[in-house]
Amino acid sequence: MNDLSGATLRPGAEKFAHLGRSIDQIRAELGVGPVAIDAIRDPEIYAQEREKVFGRAWLKVATDWEIPDRGDYKVKEMPVADTSVLIVRGKDGKVRAFHNVCTHRGNKVVPTSGFESFGKARANVLSCRFHGWVFNTDGPLRAVPLESGFGELDKACLGLREIACDVWEGFIFINFADQPEQSLADYLGDFGTLFGGFPYHEATTAFRYSTVLECNWKVALYAFSEGYHVPTIHAGSLPGFTGIEHADFKLVGPHASSTIYGGGMDAAASTAQFAGVLHADREHGPRPELVPPGINPTGRSDFQFELPNIFPNFLIHLAAGCGYPGMAYFTHQFWPLDHGRTLWEGINYFRPARNAAERIAQIHVNALHRNAWLEDTGTMEDTFLGIRSGAIDTMHLMDQEFMIRHAARTLDQYLAR
Repeated sequence: MNDLSGATLRPGAEKFAHLGRSIDQIRAELGVGPVAIDAIRDPEIYAQEREKVFGRAWLKVATDWEIPDRGDYKVKEMPVADTSVLIVRGKDGKVRAFHNVCTHRGNKVVPTSGFESFGKARANVLSCRFHGWVFNTDGPLRAVPLESGFGELDKACLGLREIACDVWEGFIFINFADQPEQSLADYLGDFGTLFGGFPYHEATTAFRYSTVLECNWKVALYAFSEGYHVPTIHAGSLPGFTGIEHADFKLVGPHASSTIYGGGMDAAASTAQFAGVLHADREHGPRPELVPPGINPTGRSDFQFELPNIFPNFLIHLAAGCGYPGMAYFTHQFWPLDHGRTLWEGINYFRPARNAAERIAQIHVNALHRNAWLEDTGTMEDTFLGIRSGAIDTMHLMDQEFMIRHAARTLDQYLAR
């Protein structure tokens, strides 16, 4: 673990000290040799990933605050599983997930447009537009038009097909396995405890970006999982950059994280001016104390953000200060559409603005993030093309790219099952 002897720890940080790793420990645990890229290049491996990774791991698909009221629903198209998923808050207030498939003849119960759709079930029922079969929001089949014409119909067996669903810190996860190997709590383990307690649910203002990239999903995931690229790719969006430090490495089962420190990630002067509108206020200003105690355990003033990676495809950036407005955070997710196409989703979360000045400040800071993300995504298709060319067979990874090495090892373990 990291040597924190003699350091003053934030209250509660000591119980997470065992999760930390030094660079030497990371090298010893993960190795330092080249990492094969067959899993990126080979379409047959992608076919295995669909079954052994996305068919068995817990996947984040929504948030509590997207469907806050009874009857609210979200539909998420998931080509990686050949299905459309309906996430709905039932009459009892519980969130459930179902295949968005009518049990009559397979039509979508809720028609969709794009990769995500939102709506509200009237009277807490959902009706298939094809033949009018009616389902309760908790799943059972409620009514069938001209039911007598079927001769024999066991409605009790014809409810919506449920998908395992659970919630962590307001993030809604599903698991496609008929019997998940682990509960969501067990799957997250100490990782869920380490990153629990942050007021994620208070940041309900969301700026969403997405695009389809012509690359394998791991190319996109890996590009956002390291800081080695910051001084080159982000020279335009971070003109004050002088260096960053990766520290407090964490490996917890299939998940990994690192803390990013650095005093030289200053934004452009215009961004700092706009962010100052928020920083002048206690609620919306820097709130480093809100970061869970196991993160930035010694309370360093040059803390930038934490970069947790929940396997297989969900990244969270926790940034409660140092140039970020309030307790803002952002997430990235990478959804395979096929072997060489990926849906990337990036979301900035802020506390709701209370006046026009705060709203403008959030929009401006969000634009800075958007520009940085455009810089990131601009590399991915070229990377995939280069890998597919056969010119190289391995990746050579440095310490700041340890999360790539860990994710590749975890993937190999899933595929070997």
